Amino acid sequence: MDSTFLLIFTFAIASLLGFELINKVPPTLHTPLMSGSNAISGITVVGALLCARSGEGLLSQLLAFLAIVFATINVVGGYVVTDRMLAAFKKKGKEK
Repeated sequence: MDSTFLLIFTFAIASLLGFELINKVPPTLHTPLMSGSNAISGITVVGALLCARSGEGLLSQLLAFLAIVFATINVVGGYVVTDRMLAAFKKKGKEK
């Protein structure tokens, strides 16, 4: 079997499985799930930085740059969503 076909097949199955799993998560678990997602995306940013440094050629540099951008967007967005979810649970009291 061709290794490229195997990589594309693995990516497709992982994408479908991830989509199905995320759709089954109840809303009360979204905050802990986002925390785990932020940690994984942070690792992705580090890996993309390493790939950008050692990449040879324009295509690898471009893909590494896109990986850095998308992982950073995911990390920042995850923290924003987590902060908004946690703010919804804070008690509303008198502010001095």
